[in-house]
Amino acid sequence: MKPTVKDYVRSIYDFPHEGIIFRDVTTLFADARGFRMAVDQILHAYAGTRIDKVVGLEARGFILGGAVAHQLSTGFVPIRKKGKLPGAVISEAYQLEYGEAIMELHDDALKLGEKVLIVDDLLATGGTAEAAIKLCRRLGADVIGCAFVIDLPDLGGRALLEKLDMPVHALCEFEGD
Repeated sequence: MKPTVKDYVRSIYDFPHEGIIFRDVTTLFADARGFRMAVDQILHAYAGTRIDKVVGLEARGFILGGAVAHQLSTGFVPIRKKGKLPGAVISEAYQLEYGEAIMELHDDALKLGEKVLIVDDLLATGGTAEAAIKLCRRLGADVIGCAFVIDLPDLGGRALLEKLDMPVHALCEFEGD
């Protein structure tokens, strides 16, 4: 049987806490065939769609987003955790399981009307992606969708993003996580 993207994802039990199954995409990225498959499948989902910039979310979204941007011959824009970007930034807070975090984007990274695709490795509760959408929209960009390698549908991230009228594309799902 032909392997799928899901076959390249390693599951690590009890990480970072007991009872959690961590879905590790580093094994996908380390395999040339698996990595190419993931990038190609994301590109295929947006074939014929105008994309001016690819936005990657820290940190694994940088790897995947950079490869997607390269294939599209477009720019790549990182959204990072607070305090990691030099220069003028805009910030957006989002909720974590225990507390709050802040994502930042350079205040000149996107232009009014640019078509943007947000890319990350995993969609769980959707808080990081929601913050990214809000940051991009604050700069006047048109976020055309969010692409992920993995969706954990039981954690509600897809539903959250779809309530924001955001199309979501994921290459695979893991139930019950």
